[in-house]
Amino acid sequence: MIREATVAGMFYESNLKYLRQSIEESFKKGLGVGYIPELSLVNPNKKVNSIMVPHAGYVYSLPVASHAYCKLVEDGFPETFVIICPNHTGFGANVSVFNEGSWIVPNGKCDIDSELANLIISKSNYASADYLAHQREHSIEVQLPVLKYFESDFKIVPICMMDQSIEASIDLANSIYEASQELNRNITLIASTDLSHFKSQEITLKQDNLLLNEVKSGNIDSFYQTVKNNQITICGYGPTMVAMEYSKNFNQNFELLKHATSGDSTLDYRSVVGYASGIWK
Repeated sequence: MIREATVAGMFYESNLKYLRQSIEESFKKGLGVGYIPELSLVNPNKKVNSIMVPHAGYVYSLPVASHAYCKLVEDGFPETFVIICPNHTGFGANVSVFNEGSWIVPNGKCDIDSELANLIISKSNYASADYLAHQREHSIEVQLPVLKYFESDFKIVPICMMDQSIEASIDLANSIYEASQELNRNITLIASTDLSHFKSQEITLKQDNLLLNEVKSGNIDSFYQTVKNNQITICGYGPTMVAMEYSKNFNQNFELLKHATSGDSTLDYRSVVGYASGIWK
C-alpha cells in the first residue's frame, strides 16, 4: 500500500525549495530552537527514546516542535520511528496500524517497518492492520518531511488511535516495547498531539499547564482524569499516555522544552491552540 501525501500544500509546502526553507526558518527564527542541529551517528545508547511534538501547520507549530526534534537529531536517529497520533477523521479501526508499504512526502519516501508493525499487532489486544484511518489523517504526515530533512534512511510504523482509553494506551505501549525488544529493534516513539483547542490565551495556558504537570508526573490515571474532569480539548491524550507508559521501561522522565500557542504566531489571542514539545530521557 502506497500512501500519498494529502496535506502537502496546506499544512506544509509542497514545493521542495520552499519546504526546505520553511523547515529551516522554523528552527532558526522566532519561537524555534535557534539553529539547525547536525545529525549524530546512530547511537545504541541513545538517551531520547520518546518525544512529544505538535502537528498543526508548520507556521504555527513547527517552531515549537523544533525543540524536541533538535534533541532527537543530536541524539541520533533510530532504525524505526513508531509515530502515534489521534484519529481526527473518525474512519478506520480503533487502533489502526499501517503495516505494509510506504508513505510518500515531497522530500522522500518512508518505508514501513512491516516486521515490527505486524509483531506489535500480534502482541496487542487493541491494534489491528488498517489503512483507512490514515488516508486523510494529517498528524503523522506532517512529521515526516521534518525527519526526511535530516536523514533519508529510516523506517516508520504509523499508528492512529481512535480508542484513546487508558487500557488501549497501556496495551499499545507494552506491545511496542515487547515487539521492539524481541526484534532487537532500535526505535524512537513520537507522540503527535496538540493541546487545548480554541480557548482564550489565558485559559489555554492554564489548562495546558495542568496537562503538562501531569505528563511530568508520569501518572497516567491522574493525567487522564485531569483531561476528563477539566474538559481539556487535547486531541492526542492517547498517544501521550502511550509515551508516558513506554518511557517507564527506561526509567525516563519528561522534560518540557517549549510551550506556546497559535496566538504567539498570529498575535490573535482570542481563540488559540496550545502546542508543546518535549522529550522523555
